[in-house]
Amino acid sequence: MSSDLQTRLQEILNSISHSVEAGGDPKQSESLVLDLTNFLNSISEASLLDPDNEDAKINAFELLSQVYHYICSPSLDEATVDLLSFELPKAASRFGGVSEKCLEIADKVIDRFVSMCNPRDMLSILCDALASSSEIIRVPGYLVPLLSGISKVLISIRRRHFEQVKVAVRIVLNVLKAVSLEPDDENPDLKDLFGRALSLASSIHAVCTKLEGDVNDKLRALLALYVLQIMALVSFRKCDKVLNSHLLVAQLSSFFPYCGLSYLGLITGSDVDRMTGIAVGEDEDDFMSCLSDVKHGASLSVICGHISDAAVMAATEDLISVKDDLKSDQTKRWQAIGMLKHVLASGNLPWQLKKHTINFLLCIIDGNISRKNDVEHTNCSSYMPSLFAALQAIQKVIMYASDAELRRNAFDAFKKILADIPASQRFDILKALITKSDSSSMTAILLDIMRGELHTENCQRTGVGRNDEISNGENKACRDTPFWTAGVLELIEFVLRPSKGGPPNLPEHGDSVLAALNLYRFILITESTGKTNHTEVLSKSNLQKAYNEWLLPLRTLVTGIMAENKSDYDEFAVDAVCTLNPIELVLYRCIELVEVNLKQSTLVL
Repeated sequence: MSSDLQTRLQEILNSISHSVEAGGDPKQSESLVLDLTNFLNSISEASLLDPDNEDAKINAFELLSQVYHYICSPSLDEATVDLLSFELPKAASRFGGVSEKCLEIADKVIDRFVSMCNPRDMLSILCDALASSSEIIRVPGYLVPLLSGISKVLISIRRRHFEQVKVAVRIVLNVLKAVSLEPDDENPDLKDLFGRALSLASSIHAVCTKLEGDVNDKLRALLALYVLQIMALVSFRKCDKVLNSHLLVAQLSSFFPYCGLSYLGLITGSDVDRMTGIAVGEDEDDFMSCLSDVKHGASLSVICGHISDAAVMAATEDLISVKDDLKSDQTKRWQAIGMLKHVLASGNLPWQLKKHTINFLLCIIDGNISRKNDVEHTNCSSYMPSLFAALQAIQKVIMYASDAELRRNAFDAFKKILADIPASQRFDILKALITKSDSSSMTAILLDIMRGELHTENCQRTGVGRNDEISNGENKACRDTPFWTAGVLELIEFVLRPSKGGPPNLPEHGDSVLAALNLYRFILITESTGKTNHTEVLSKSNLQKAYNEWLLPLRTLVTGIMAENKSDYDEFAVDAVCTLNPIELVLYRCIELVEVNLKQSTLVL
């Protein structure tokens, strides 16, 4: 180690002691402390900027050890301790990212101040140091000693426990979220960081056990929300190997029984709402920003139980019973689907977790969905927005997952969730999904689902009265055909004549155009054959509108593109022709059907 550095540090420390003992100008003493922190910061920064420099690491360790021995000196008076306590913990924490040995000394420095200083003052100092860490947030090793200090000092707080813990939780969670979204998954300090976050949960639990009544209830609720937020932040990390997240999840789950959290309450969201109501006031939107992922954490807690037996055992839960409850209770199932949208829609979670989430969804909606739900659930509109959002999230999995099995399972779950929704709401949700879709392929899939619903309803309608075993309720469901309405024509027009006017873009929107034409042809044929007009597709005005505004402009566009690319053999031209060939075939069939029906309507007149 450089003797010059050691000598310089000793000079600064001696100057601080002499200044305080002599009762000098407080500003001079503060200036000397500033010299000390600037000196220490230069040493830690040199080591962090050149992590392969072993001499710099040795210097950092020796100098920080010298500081530690200084603050442990029996001759150090209380005034000097108080003066150093405002800046030295932060300066010492910067060494946490240099090496394991430096981290150990940084922990000791902070522990020393925690043992010597007023707990409330020390909590404020450590929280301020943590809150001001934005410029070095990429060095989790800096945060680790501070988190450890906060965990230890909380236990020593004697008054206003809930308020003090709440302040610490807010700062800790904001910092942890910033770290969890950083892309450096291989940083070994992350394991220590989340381990210290877990220690903070243990400290809050220890404080809870000392309290009774409303304060205990509020602090337990805050602990529950903290644990759920950490659960989400752990899952945001993409590298399970580094974080050993299965172990962390099991450890976090072990707090559930004490906090009054159950898998059923977590997956339906009722426990989250209850804990939030207890711990957070109605006008505390600002505080809720640090708990923005608690619903992710609640859902992930159950998904992790679905993955890991250790998590289930730690939570003392019966996951089979929970799944059975969700299968048998449609309202709870809808609530669970609404909660799981947080996992499926998140861009921060790895695909593997989403794969397990889809598998869990298939478990709770497995089996036959009774259409009696259409009759029994008359007041279900409040659940539709969350179900709609869940279906949108599953759409993204279907479109963007690289795993073919995951895409297939997601589509299976998508269809089963739709089937679990009453028919009248199902039509509205399908309509909204189609109009909100920005993918031609997904729009085509949705239009094909719509065609399947029309086919099912038509079979039910034509079968009514021929089966004496059909109950009166099911008869009513069969006669109630919300899909066979004029609204379905609006969806066809949405694709064939977009709101901007003119025909659709081809070949870019070829998939959705072909699906819309097939849907229109199916409706025309079905209504003509059955001599019905539920959708009003056979009215003369609608036939003329479809002919003049949808089909003829589309024919002009298709024939033009085909002519341009007919003699061209580059890749784009071949793809365009291949896309347009099936469109052209269905388009001409639709034109023929419309012309026949127009002629018949004229003859009738």
